[in-house]
Amino acid sequence: MEKKQTMKPASPKPGDSHFVDIHEVLHEGDEEGGGEEERRTTERNQKPNRPPSVRQFRIRGFGGQRSGVSFSRQVSLETGFSALMGKEAASSSKANKDEGIKVLPRSGRSFGGFDSAKRLNVGGIDAGEKKGDFSMFRTKSSLSKQNSLLPIKKGDNRSDPMEHWLGQRNNNDQNSNHVNGGGDHDSVHNGVPAGRYFAALTGPELDQVKDYEDILLPKDELWPFLLRFPIGCFGICLGLSSQAVLWRALATSPATQFLHVTPFINLILWLLAIAVLFSVSITYILKCIFYFEAVRREYFHPVRVNFFFAPWVVCMFLAIGAPPMLSPEKLHPAIWCVFMGPYFFLELKIYGQWLSGGKRRLCKVANPSSHLSVVGNFVGAILAARVGWLEAAKFLWAVGFAHYLVVFVTLYQRLPTSEALPKELHPVYSMFIAAPSAASIAWETIYGEFDGLSRTCYFIALFLYVSLVVRVKFFTGFSDRFSVAWWSYTFPMTTASVATIKYAEHVPCIPSKVLVLILSFMSTTMVLMLFVSTLLHGFVWRTLFPNDLAIAITKKRLVRDKKPLKSSFRRWTKQALNKHNSGNKDSGDEKESSTHK
Repeated sequence: MEKKQTMKPASPKPGDSHFVDIHEVLHEGDEEGGGEEERRTTERNQKPNRPPSVRQFRIRGFGGQRSGVSFSRQVSLETGFSALMGKEAASSSKANKDEGIKVLPRSGRSFGGFDSAKRLNVGGIDAGEKKGDFSMFRTKSSLSKQNSLLPIKKGDNRSDPMEHWLGQRNNNDQNSNHVNGGGDHDSVHNGVPAGRYFAALTGPELDQVKDYEDILLPKDELWPFLLRFPIGCFGICLGLSSQAVLWRALATSPATQFLHVTPFINLILWLLAIAVLFSVSITYILKCIFYFEAVRREYFHPVRVNFFFAPWVVCMFLAIGAPPMLSPEKLHPAIWCVFMGPYFFLELKIYGQWLSGGKRRLCKVANPSSHLSVVGNFVGAILAARVGWLEAAKFLWAVGFAHYLVVFVTLYQRLPTSEALPKELHPVYSMFIAAPSAASIAWETIYGEFDGLSRTCYFIALFLYVSLVVRVKFFTGFSDRFSVAWWSYTFPMTTASVATIKYAEHVPCIPSKVLVLILSFMSTTMVLMLFVSTLLHGFVWRTLFPNDLAIAITKKRLVRDKKPLKSSFRRWTKQALNKHNSGNKDSGDEKESSTHK
């Protein structure tokens, strides 16, 4: 029984539909007569367990000639047409027959003329690639993907022309996406604009994705540990190292001799801070090695970019707060060069962006964590004075004080172009007291006295401190959502306590000593609470490092389905109005001309 459907071949014309004649391939005996059909039925009844044969189809071209490429039923229409029109199909037909029938893989781009795959493109990343594809943030992942999409060379083991064609198509799609600015590599490996972070994220640390935003990685799947390890973990080192400086001052200052503080507390905190700094640094170095693209995204983040100063500030804190039994009275200048050198070069980069960075100028990216990039100047000035380089200390103090005034004014007046801070009070506001406190300590260390300028900076910090303490809501929120970035907000309180100790040395009175006790107690209590919370979240509840959604935002906002309809409707109505107005104008001109006639 013959199941052929013949169609009269016609020469294709532009705009005409192309017809494909699909025939079932029958054995040679089937064409001789109908007796063979009965024999096949008998054999089928005798062997009921025989697996069904794969029905093969051949595609007849426009000229009526049969193509030698065989496909199974799972072949897509697009793949069939590409094989029909390809030049390599006929030459590789014998190899395909020798290998047997293959089920061609679906590329996900069936009916490619309609570009259905690109409809699911979200911010430059295909929806199918989004689930569990963490390789997009791996180091040099773009190079490996580009190598996989290179055209097949001669002598390649793959003999399927369809795989060659699909590889060329993917390569062409990638190149077109790259030109149009919508490719995945363009979205992941290029910097995200600073304004995009403010538009897509919320929260004091800009680490919470808004409800209407989408991300590149799945939210319901646990990410690799290195991707979940943020640079904000250096805030833990800031809190512990500043506590080492505080307890060294409590043990050695003449204003606190009545407390009889043992220097072993300073030694324990100093060793603990070194251990934590070593662990965090090694972990983040591994993140830089394996997931450098995620590190780049943290660098472009308006808040987290300031935490890149934290490791060097911690090292300078540890040098200043070293126990007297382990460190000499005068430190070697090489220590200052090693710790201050990287900080200074990073400072030149960031301050240059603030001054002439366009979208990353200070009025666009200013936030309370910007004080971290300023405090290091005062800490470096203290260390420079300790090593004996007073001129370098004065230089750093001047640079830090100038930029502190600019940051303070920008954050205080809240320019309309800057993102407004959330209404709820949060420990981020404690960053305001870090810079003036460190400036007063640095001035006293350089000039040896707590004079008028040093006291001015200290009183500014004290006023800001009191304005935060009187608000009880400042201490709420620890139970709502804990974050390791909160550690960085403890060192401003510690710095204010150390400045108060310096003030009590030059103004020895009961109120100053009472103030030292109160501020030191509050600072130590806050660090102890955070330390216990960190241990509980890290080792008991295992919620210390959730998925870091902030680094996985798309470069462009997700375009919803209704928006193109709205935009097209608006465009259509606008064109209709323009035609209507132009028609009225033409009719008015005709009336006016007829009137003149």
